[in-house]
Amino acid sequence: MPGPQAGANVTKGFKGLMEVDVVPNTKNYWQSSMCPVNVHWHLGTEHYSVGEYDENGSGPNGNVGVPYRRTLAEGEVQDGFRCHHYDPDDEAYTRPYEWKHCIGMEVGETYEVHWPHSGAGACGTTYQYQTPFYDGVFCNLDMETLQTLAPQDIANAVGVQGQIFTIVNDDTYYYPDLIRGWIVDEEMGMGQDIAMYTGSTTGESRSNEICSSYSPITWQVDRKCHKISASSFDKLCYDMKMQRDDMSDDLYAHGSRELVTPEYVANNQQTRRLTEKHEHNHSHGHSHVRGHQHHQWF
Repeated sequence: MPGPQAGANVTKGFKGLMEVDVVPNTKNYWQSSMCPVNVHWHLGTEHYSVGEYDENGSGPNGNVGVPYRRTLAEGEVQDGFRCHHYDPDDEAYTRPYEWKHCIGMEVGETYEVHWPHSGAGACGTTYQYQTPFYDGVFCNLDMETLQTLAPQDIANAVGVQGQIFTIVNDDTYYYPDLIRGWIVDEEMGMGQDIAMYTGSTTGESRSNEICSSYSPITWQVDRKCHKISASSFDKLCYDMKMQRDDMSDDLYAHGSRELVTPEYVANNQQTRRLTEKHEHNHSHGHSHVRGHQHHQWF
């Protein structure tokens, strides 16, 4: 058992059963000289928040019926939980969007977006964003130095922001700068109710039988699910294509890890409400008015 795992149940009040000495970094990541080094997303959610994204949500492709081990047909991507926004009678969730940059995305679906951050990234350079994200996280850290770091050092210097969205074909919910990090919008309740804990890297190759050895790292996860326009994601994919490093392997949704059972989840969950005045990445230009012309990046 290499260390506590992610993604976990982030419902307020949940506590993991694994006793750990490490604590999560509860600051805004930029306050710890960390920068985003990658962005990618998963089909459905890897985390679990009762009433927000759980087995009772829905989407155009259904939902996960059980929280843990699932049997996949050959060739299927393992999916996660869905949000509760989807309405098959509302065309905002069903009208197809003409994707120009993202691959395999679908209106009405739920996606969990991750922004890995690192204090050892190539912050402020043309190579800040890299795929795979491991390259970005450890860009300026040699193996000799890495081996000298204590678990708490890593949890302080490496973290992931996680935010969950349902895609709508409605530009009222347009945010142009997703590549910079999660959205903090007090009026819309975005980036306000945050669960924090130490866990691991995720992905469908990890499970409750095969753990991730990259642990402990800090997770800060928005407990709420939010609506976001398809155009916001397509702008994100466009920005990813503009990076110096080749990010093409992150232009589509990755599979979701099954929910981690409580005995593999750290017992150090904390809650913090982040407000706009304390958050570095809050200027996302959200438009509350339909019909704004913001598609010059096509």
